[in-house]
Amino acid sequence: MAATSLNAPNSPLLQKTHQTHVFLKPISTIPCQTSAKRFCISCSATTQDRLSVQSQSQDRVFNFAAGPATLPENVLLKAQSELYNWHGSGMSVMEMSHRGKDFRSIIEKAEADLRSLLNIPENYAVLFLQGGATTQFAAVPLNLCAPGDSVDYLVTGSWGDKAFKEAKKYCNPKVIWSGKSENYVRVPSFDGLELNPNAKYLHICANETIYGVEFKDYPVPCNPNGVLVADMSSNFCSKPVDVTKFGLIYAGAQKNVGPSGVCIVIVRKDLLGNAQEITPVMLDYKIHADNNSLYNTPPCYGIYMCGLVFEDLLKQGGLEEVEKKNHKKAGILYNAIDESKGFYRCPVEKSVRSMMNVPFTLEKSELEAEFLKEAEKEKMVQLKGHRSVGGMRASIYNAMPLAGVEKLVAFMKDFQAKHA
Repeated sequence: MAATSLNAPNSPLLQKTHQTHVFLKPISTIPCQTSAKRFCISCSATTQDRLSVQSQSQDRVFNFAAGPATLPENVLLKAQSELYNWHGSGMSVMEMSHRGKDFRSIIEKAEADLRSLLNIPENYAVLFLQGGATTQFAAVPLNLCAPGDSVDYLVTGSWGDKAFKEAKKYCNPKVIWSGKSENYVRVPSFDGLELNPNAKYLHICANETIYGVEFKDYPVPCNPNGVLVADMSSNFCSKPVDVTKFGLIYAGAQKNVGPSGVCIVIVRKDLLGNAQEITPVMLDYKIHADNNSLYNTPPCYGIYMCGLVFEDLLKQGGLEEVEKKNHKKAGILYNAIDESKGFYRCPVEKSVRSMMNVPFTLEKSELEAEFLKEAEKEKMVQLKGHRSVGGMRASIYNAMPLAGVEKLVAFMKDFQAKHA
């Protein structure tokens, strides 16, 4: 069968366009393999804000889900253009051997770009793992302490509480502070914390996805030989972070940097090699570090997608620029809530409100179902709060464009005008 020209006006690859983007029809319509070198979609932008501010294409919704969450449209388009034949390799990333040179180049670039984004020093290992952040609730104590060792947990939401409960199986954890009695609306003053001087580590959840509480600064372990450990799943790569303040950072990718299936661990190398004897091989950080995250078949396509997102963040100017955009989006939404005269309410203390996850309730709770229904008609989805707390929650991760937040705020004001 003769190859169909990609430049022909009746080419199935060019039948649908939006601005400068090319939307590809399903691969099944492509009659034969074509060279990726002849057709590509660039992740670069012509203006500084284009990547995050441009409107969604008309056939896509604004997805406010907490995770899996929205991904940058240009990243999805690039992945689509490379799906059938990655860089002329004759195969998809999904089909590659994880030990082949093609995938090695993908995972090595993903790590290099992440190191550049977060300024990760060479004395830290970067691991691309599976099992989500929840698996790290067990892996952290198994790798960092002996069964009888003391560790501290500062609990500002459900995920920190779950991490503490899992750690009880493998060491001697203590909750040094919990916001549960206040329904998790604040972060305590670090000065009043009763830290254990012998604790091997102090664990925090840097951003609690469900309750919308985010650390703006970080506590320091009392033990000079102890380390700070952070679950950064829902604010990973949303702003610059001084990695050297932490012994270990872990994050599920499915909120800010990729699809579900990848968990990233950044761990100081001197902490490796001391795993408890009962540690399963798949939870031993040293094994993964020694094998460059290729001990077994990793989530290859998910890592590839993370790499595209890292590349995109660098092209936006790095995390300093990304943080500015996130501040702007969050400010617009929180201002709308605060200026609604009580029609909308956010329970979280203003000083620790999350830039990523914005929970809010309606003064008239009986209107919540209608709010969600009407929002969905306007192509704004996944605004329902977590089942454990109710209300609404707008997750406005890096990939949520400014236009999405502006549309939500306009809808909220219109809804209030109709029902106040």
